Amino acid sequence: MTERTVSELFDLTGKTALVTGGTGYLGSALSRALAEAGACVVISSRDADRARQAAAALPPAPTGPHHGVCLDQMDAESIRSGFAEAVEAAGSLDILVNNGLAATANDLTTVSFEEFARHQANNAGYFELARLLRNHVVERGVSGSVINIGSMYGQVASYPDAYEGICPASPVAYHALKGGTIHMTRHLAVYWARDGVRVNCLSPGPFPNPQSAPAALIERLSRHSPVGRPGYPEELKGAIVFLASDASAYVTGQNLTVDGGWTAW
Repeated sequence: MTERTVSELFDLTGKTALVTGGTGYLGSALSRALAEAGACVVISSRDADRARQAAAALPPAPTGPHHGVCLDQMDAESIRSGFAEAVEAAGSLDILVNNGLAATANDLTTVSFEEFARHQANNAGYFELARLLRNHVVERGVSGSVINIGSMYGQVASYPDAYEGICPASPVAYHALKGGTIHMTRHLAVYWARDGVRVNCLSPGPFPNPQSAPAALIERLSRHSPVGRPGYPEELKGAIVFLASDASAYVTGQNLTVDGGWTAW
């Protein structure tokens, strides 16, 4: 077997990736990273026009255009129709990034039973999309990569004093969701490895959006980080390309945490 170079291992030319929630603060950086590595990217959003605009703004791919489709991961029919639209637009899919999130703002003092339960449906959407990708690549006789987006908050509790007096605490439903995302990743990985489908998780640490997060919260999160600052979206780009590409061909069932050392405390 001829040893490939690092550039060849990380090259995504000829691959097509579906990125859910690819118009947001982190999702747009993940989409750009895959496009910059050579992949054709299909961005999904609940707003089809927004998805198409985000796709049009990506760096051009060498083998074809990028696309935008409408997909709501909280709705089973929308998942099926959105995935089918992505396949039709791009011709095929090789990579899935489960990044979309229907968020909840209510913390453990205010969240209702119904809101908590509904938030967990995000994982049902991640699973259904992952299964569709798995079936799609198996039918074609090719390999595939599923990357679920987790969180440091799927691994550790938040600091109460980071939020106190500024905003509600980090939602308990979110912590439960992302812990489930990480473990679902492991479960799918061991069952689908024989099919040539790798399943991994990328868990960001503190990446607050400066356009929407209170400055005082960003300062407190920075104080709790070993590196003393929040993460920048571009600092996820290398990780997503690694997990999507053949550079991680022998990596499956893993959770790659990019958190500035937060979970090392």
